[in-house]
Amino acid sequence: MFGPFERLVAGRYLRARRGERFVSIIATFSLVGIALGVATLIVVTSVMSGFQVELVSRILGVNGHISIEAYAGQKLDNYQPLVDGIRGINGVASATPVLDGQALLSTEGGGARGGLVRGISLDDLRGLHPISDHVVAGNLADFTGDDAIVVGVGLATTYRLRIGDPLTVISPEGAATAFGTIPRVRAYKVVAIFDSGLNDYNNSVVFLPLPAAQVFFQKPNAVTGIEIRLHDPDQVNVVGGQLAPLLQGRPVFARDWRHANDTIIGVLQVQKDTMFIVLGMIVLVAAFNVVSSLIMLVKDKRADIAVLRTIGASSFSVMRIFLMCGAFVGVSGTVIGTIIGVVFCHYIAAVQHFVERLTGGRVFDASVFMLSELPNTIDWGDVTRVVALGLVLSLLATLYPSWRAARTDPVEALRHE
Repeated sequence: MFGPFERLVAGRYLRARRGERFVSIIATFSLVGIALGVATLIVVTSVMSGFQVELVSRILGVNGHISIEAYAGQKLDNYQPLVDGIRGINGVASATPVLDGQALLSTEGGGARGGLVRGISLDDLRGLHPISDHVVAGNLADFTGDDAIVVGVGLATTYRLRIGDPLTVISPEGAATAFGTIPRVRAYKVVAIFDSGLNDYNNSVVFLPLPAAQVFFQKPNAVTGIEIRLHDPDQVNVVGGQLAPLLQGRPVFARDWRHANDTIIGVLQVQKDTMFIVLGMIVLVAAFNVVSSLIMLVKDKRADIAVLRTIGASSFSVMRIFLMCGAFVGVSGTVIGTIIGVVFCHYIAAVQHFVERLTGGRVFDASVFMLSELPNTIDWGDVTRVVALGLVLSLLATLYPSWRAARTDPVEALRHE
């Protein structure tokens, strides 16, 4: 497409000589602007993608891919045959019966907050790897009997709970008396503290042995739901079709992870798309700088263009020369910005910790964003989109100045020299 002649002339124009430094400086700023815009866009979109992937994976790690839940106020009796049937379905990794209930969690120091009390067996809790693999204090082997409880690191830190400390669980559903409903109150001993990686989960979810939870919530030999985990989370529709016959006649409903977390996923996707559009304007502004620098270059080289035309260069040849000049700035800026963005994403956690040590503050608040640090996932699909955007805008920016150069009349240009 570009011959040796066009490449030679374009190379000479890109190497500024004395008296032509100003145009070269503008072109350099255009290159830096494109590089910074592309790098910023890659970092932001990769962080947003990593945040979405990390958050969803952690939520799925503690909640399962398909949830079978009893209707409000009801319980699931004779659940073991159903659990055995679910475990026999192809693609199911595990099926965990759980008993969930809302309660008030109170400490001896006077602290109290609402939370989710989840009854689960010891074997199933050990199979819940986001919990069992991240026990920061205590031992899950003590998760037996009728007085053991496992709490999150957020709850333990807030109320200074240590292993062996009591935690009182208060249920609003109590016994009806002549004086009204009396809440059920029971104190349990903290036997382990976990860190799931999810701030909300660490602050508000506690685990009781399943028999103890059945006694406390007065649901003997019953559960409120079954958490199903799949080998492939994308196979929820296939497994869901095989679940339907097993659930017929039972007062339960099933929902998969996409519907359970569609609000979070939708909000994150909207934020990501919005940030892509907003930050894409940075690349667009840098592309306008390419237009201005090329227009100035064309104006500065009017006499050269006239000479080239008189010695036989075609208008398309002149156009290709200035297309190459603009393309060099755009492509170079995009490549440099891509390298900077990818490297920054790879070391973003180290950069976060450095800034926090330097400023003494927090860059990424876990109480707001649910995760404790910035994810360093690089979404190559987003990187490809950003690179394509940078290249397209940069190349489009060269069209008008190159067209103007090709339309230059050599007679008029030489007349004013």
